[in-house]
Amino acid sequence: MDTARTLSDTKRSFYTLHTRPINSIYRQVVEEMLVEMHLLSVNADFHYEPIYALGVVTSFDRFMQGYQPERDKESIFNAICQAIGSDPQQYRQDAERLLALVDHESSEEVVSWLTSGKPLDGAGDLNESLQAITNNPKFKYSRLFAIGLYTLLERADEELVKDEKRCKEVLKQCCETLHISFEKMEKDLDLYRGNLEKMEQARSVLEDTVKADRKQREKRAQKREQAAASDQTFPDSSEDSNPPKKDEASSFWKL
Repeated sequence: MDTARTLSDTKRSFYTLHTRPINSIYRQVVEEMLVEMHLLSVNADFHYEPIYALGVVTSFDRFMQGYQPERDKESIFNAICQAIGSDPQQYRQDAERLLALVDHESSEEVVSWLTSGKPLDGAGDLNESLQAITNNPKFKYSRLFAIGLYTLLERADEELVKDEKRCKEVLKQCCETLHISFEKMEKDLDLYRGNLEKMEQARSVLEDTVKADRKQREKRAQKREQAAASDQTFPDSSEDSNPPKKDEASSFWKL
């Protein structure tokens, strides 16, 4: 009988795959995603599907925006997915397929697809994925799924998500079709948007701190350059052509 992977196993695997330190303000983002994805992966009712994948990719990309060094972002994302036994490329590819579909179709067609569950021309197997959710009474809802669904609406019609009343109505219709709790989704999306704002504020503070630190280093470097230039202009008194008398010199060094 196989032993279920524990959260400790997943975390240990992550830090084995990604060995570089993670910047402080981003560490909590990584830890929370790792925990949430782990708990879903070991849940018997959870099944991977593209909208969830889009939620994972969108959450990571938005919360990790501005991360330095930039090259570490891909390593961190790959390590998160691989630590739970998933393929990071599948997440990226499925997310891109959904966004490409939305870009190709009209906003009305995409909204209708999500609110009614009726097949969308050109969606191919994505129609089957959406229908499978509708027909699954044990579908395991998650915050990351909600973010994926919201991202589709946002991509299809940016003005829709800015209209709070209209967006709420569309989300309600989506939840009714997919048999998901609207109250739960609304709470998760409010938290998601609020955390994005907090993260943006934290990044702004960090950028200001880095700029201030850089200015201080530049000032110190400038002072050192000025001091060096001054030493060259005014030679050391020991090289003066009229050195102090022996007694005066002895008295000076005793001070």
